[in-house]
Amino acid sequence: MTLTTPALLFPAISLLLLAYTNRFLVLAQLIRKLAEEERSQHQEVTARQLPMLRKRISLTKRMQVAGVLSFLLCTLSMFALFLAFELVGMVLFGASLITLSISLVYSLWEVMLSTNALNVQLQDIEALGGSRKRAASSRGSREET
Repeated sequence: MTLTTPALLFPAISLLLLAYTNRFLVLAQLIRKLAEEERSQHQEVTARQLPMLRKRISLTKRMQVAGVLSFLLCTLSMFALFLAFELVGMVLFGASLITLSISLVYSLWEVMLSTNALNVQLQDIEALGGSRKRAASSRGSREET
């Protein structure tokens, strides 16, 4: 194995960490928005989303930790290969790939949870639409009499 093999992983890990950071920032914005809405008016949908948001934060932290660890192991692998410790470099590179895979699994899990959170929002919108239609139809039937 040459020094260029782990070096190829560098840009991919960097972009992955950037994507994870963006997901974290979106989560933070969502939580701040929900907190503001909760202060102004208590909403049942907010209470239903809180457990999912806590889990998503935990998963985001885990995927970032695994991604950073993968990046660090990849760097150490390159350093070991630079010092001509080929076996150590190969083991570190393998560990880097494993932690990168773990990071991706956490990312997939977080995406699944975020889609569940969106479904909660959609159910709330559908429920509001249904209650508005019922209110409009009851007003219409009262006006007819």
